Amino acid sequence: MDEASSSSNSKGPNRDALKVEFFKHALTDVDKEEVLKVLDSLFLTTGSVVKDFEKKIALYLNSQHAVGVTSCTHALELCLRYFGIGLGDEVITTPLSFVATANAIESVGAKPVFVDVEKTTGNIDASLIESAITKRTKAIIPVHLYGQMCDMKAIRVIADTNNLKIIEDAAHCIEGWRDGIQVGKLADAACFSFYATKNITSGDGGAISTNDKAMYEWLLKARSHGLSSNAADRYTKKYQHYDMEFLGMKCNMTNLQAALLIHQIERIDSLLAQRENLVEAYDSSLRGYSKPAIVSGVTHAYHAYTLWVDQRDLLLSYLQDHKIGVAVHYRPIHLMFYYRNKYGYTEKSFPIAEEISCKTVSLPLYPSLQKKEVNFIGMILKDYK
Repeated sequence: MDEASSSSNSKGPNRDALKVEFFKHALTDVDKEEVLKVLDSLFLTTGSVVKDFEKKIALYLNSQHAVGVTSCTHALELCLRYFGIGLGDEVITTPLSFVATANAIESVGAKPVFVDVEKTTGNIDASLIESAITKRTKAIIPVHLYGQMCDMKAIRVIADTNNLKIIEDAAHCIEGWRDGIQVGKLADAACFSFYATKNITSGDGGAISTNDKAMYEWLLKARSHGLSSNAADRYTKKYQHYDMEFLGMKCNMTNLQAALLIHQIERIDSLLAQRENLVEAYDSSLRGYSKPAIVSGVTHAYHAYTLWVDQRDLLLSYLQDHKIGVAVHYRPIHLMFYYRNKYGYTEKSFPIAEEISCKTVSLPLYPSLQKKEVNFIGMILKDYK
């Protein structure tokens, strides 16, 4: 395609008509008022608002417990630490994710062991997991890419057979279901993200869901240095000396973050419905473009609307030239300098993940996106083809 001649084609859509941002949050005045309430209150850090949010998200996830933290990365690391995973251990995961998934494993001193992904979905290929298990393997971290759950039934069988823990990286998938199973249900713990572009957001933030009471009680302490009591208890009740019971981390969610999230949880299904409508509009407008397949029996969380295209970087540039925001989900982790340098990975180590990563481009998808904007993007893409 001659890009210069195409951009001046009078028969095409008006490239100057719209600017479409990659993402806009769905925060409302109600959410902002909750933050103002916290700002006018005594306690800004972890306190009653965090507790209320944790109850709401646990209820939404049909989980016994939930713990708010500062990021999904910290959530993953805390879970690994709880299960005693560290130096010399291995954790199986996917190379097609944000680097945070593997970085959490590295942070505890363990080794991320990658297996390739499904050609149709981009999710970890459960049929390849067993061959990657060694005597050092302690856990599996499946990542629900784009918002579609992995084959958790198959992964649970593998984990049970080999005495492994499962920690779900559900950063994209808080609303997800598959085969009648809700996200987190077949895992020992599930980790969620409230980063700026996630389906519900507090700018940054994360949570862990678990049905294990002992794990829940440990996590409450572990997110605050391993202290025997949190700041809210120390400063709002009669003073008692606290102790540090073990070496924890500093990653406790604050009341300010929870205030932004607490009503988004109430709107989460309606926000998903709005994205579903936009996905239908995209699908109608973008027939002929290759996309990740959606498996039968899946309730997709629609975190990202992703195309798989040849000569992807040309398309990225083309879309940005026409004021359309884009993202790449993701460059393969094993080909990042740090992982290549440390473990000697080369191209073709995981060919399917690499092929997908070279083709992927994610388009704007958020509740306030207008149908006319989706149609505009569709027209631009049709003209490109």
